[in-house]
Amino acid sequence: MGILLQIDFPYTGPFGDEMTEAFSPLASSIAQEKGLIWKIWTENREMNESGGIYLFEDTVSAEEYLKMHTARLESFGVQGIRAKLFEVNIPLSHLTKAVV
Repeated sequence: MGILLQIDFPYTGPFGDEMTEAFSPLASSIAQEKGLIWKIWTENREMNESGGIYLFEDTVSAEEYLKMHTARLESFGVQGIRAKLFEVNIPLSHLTKAVV
């Protein structure tokens, strides 16, 4: 079983290549988080939103990361953080070409 964590929040930039440059050190840090399998970074210029979709090995790791990351975002002044946790149905996900 995997645990999917979805996070998004209001964000005014930078986006695209500038976002990549600004947040590469953070991405390297996130890659080391306990229980993380992968993260997909999300951004929407038109809606002024950013966030990510994360796959964790277990609920405990996902919840610990969510608590830490929410505190980090709030320390940057981010408000309106939305987060959801989902259990992943791996057999059905494999049938629809997911790599989990």
